[in-house]
Amino acid sequence: MAETLIPSCVQGISSTLSKSWARIRYTPATVKVSVSGRPEKLGFRARSIAMGRRRLRLLASAIASVEVEDDESMSIHSLRLFFALNIGKWNGSFYQFDAHGNMLQSVITKLSVSSYGEDDLISLIQSLYIKQPLSSTLIVGHNSEAEWLEYKIKETNIFTVDKYQQIGFFPTEKAFSLRYQTAGMLETVLRVGVLGEDDIGEESPRNLRVPSRRPSIVCENCLYSLKKDMRVRAFHVMDPKGILEMLLIFVEQRGDATPSISSLFSSVVPEKITPFLGKWKGHSITKRTGVYGATIEEAETVTLLDLHGNGQLIQGVTSTCSASASESKVHWCGTLSDNLITFDGGFQVTLLPGGMYMGCPADIGKSVAELQSFHLEFCWMESPDTRQRLIRTYDKDGLAVSSTYILETKA
Repeated sequence: MAETLIPSCVQGISSTLSKSWARIRYTPATVKVSVSGRPEKLGFRARSIAMGRRRLRLLASAIASVEVEDDESMSIHSLRLFFALNIGKWNGSFYQFDAHGNMLQSVITKLSVSSYGEDDLISLIQSLYIKQPLSSTLIVGHNSEAEWLEYKIKETNIFTVDKYQQIGFFPTEKAFSLRYQTAGMLETVLRVGVLGEDDIGEESPRNLRVPSRRPSIVCENCLYSLKKDMRVRAFHVMDPKGILEMLLIFVEQRGDATPSISSLFSSVVPEKITPFLGKWKGHSITKRTGVYGATIEEAETVTLLDLHGNGQLIQGVTSTCSASASESKVHWCGTLSDNLITFDGGFQVTLLPGGMYMGCPADIGKSVAELQSFHLEFCWMESPDTRQRLIRTYDKDGLAVSSTYILETKA
């Protein structure tokens, strides 16, 4: 159902586009390797071309001195911008929701972020502090002040953001998507913040739902406030079969204040769906995955969402690509049950407090089995007339190939 939320001009992106192609240019003295988003013709003389791809790879790996052209310097620049966006001391609140939007847990957190190193060796270091609850076995008269546990997050550098986290970064819009191989950090927040010292290490604690040890997908989509020095980091956690297991959210603010999810949306409404109804006009930017990721396409979008009395939702999306001026229109139906919207085609949206929703396929395993691309979405409506959306797109093999940022206003 990728076509419902993403401009048609960027649908069906091959996984090969998410990887940087190397082109090797031969000169008598050196071999230069440069990186681009698409394969280029190799600059060898006709006799050199006959060596074939295998010999080219051997030749490239054998060269001790490799010079990287402007694309890499641009990637280091993007990495520095990403670091600058994250550096600081963040006070936060962490929330766990089930697939139906029911809040399960909340935890108070602090995040300290800094960097070290120079040039392409620069790294981001993060320490997450989790507030522990008082132990149920606390001895009378013992110090009852809450304690904080420090969790050191693995360093981030030019290698990790490209190969492991497969970053999708929008520096001007202040938004990014990341991939995680496990949900270890999220599980630690839940165990420490809910069980504290009472945690005896059970794989499935009695009163706590923890993520699978081998999730099929852990995706972070982060959007920054358009008004304050605040951000929301939203995590989809899919179980080993590709079914949504839980939704996890950090609401964080730089400085002394500790934000809460209830303070994110400036309007009080009886139903979570109400603010999203109506006509929305916006602009989308789609980029390839990776720190080298270039913009694939930009488009103008118009989204119309209507709710009928029987709980049926009708949504139409029109997108016009900036480059080709080609227009596409998509129309589909869904049903609303409490906080869960289920669209035809197997895409579901969970409505959350704070003017937010998160969307994903009902069964990713089925999408992959049927060789269909799919996407995960996070939307934050900070005010009644403005919202941001971040969409992470995967190809038919389950590889993250692009990210799309959309800023919309209510018409």
